[in-house]
Amino acid sequence: MARDTRARILEAALGAYGTDGYAATSLDALAQQLGIRKQTILYWFPSKRELFDAVIDEAGEALVMAFDEAAATGRVGFAQVETIVRRVFRIAVRRPELLGLVREVSRPGSLSASRLATRVGPVFERARAFLAGEMDAGRLRRSDPSMLLLSLYSTVVGVATELEVQRAIGIEPTPRATVQRRRELLRFLRAALVP
Repeated sequence: MARDTRARILEAALGAYGTDGYAATSLDALAQQLGIRKQTILYWFPSKRELFDAVIDEAGEALVMAFDEAAATGRVGFAQVETIVRRVFRIAVRRPELLGLVREVSRPGSLSASRLATRVGPVFERARAFLAGEMDAGRLRRSDPSMLLLSLYSTVVGVATELEVQRAIGIEPTPRATVQRRRELLRFLRAALVP
């Protein structure tokens, strides 16, 4: 039961941090949402900062697991890029707060960026090496693999998660619109990456 309380706190905090951000999230509001006392949160996580760090660690592990599963398919070239894009969109639909947290932590000046980078850095290095190998094999258009990875990350996560921007340009975030955005993004990436 105690472990369940800790997991519930982490899940609620992920939702709050990933949706509203660190500054707008209070332990009082989390406690009220969970139907527990603030002191219960502080028992498990002695400060708001320590709770945030634990959420980052959990989110990093979830992302690593998701990307490792997608990478384990053994596909090559653009087929593997497509697999990863589909996985990111699946995360965006099923757990939008996870990618929202990534955006929160990745903002300029974030004190937590290095913590998340420590968790997901090995995945990014494997992805960079994959892109370089696929370029060497002639299956992907030659470019700087690190810059390509950064561009892919920014583009895919942005298209998958920036609902406010999408609404501003007249795209309603429905399941059908999400599938259409993914399809258009894959078409764009194919044109850019396949020789």
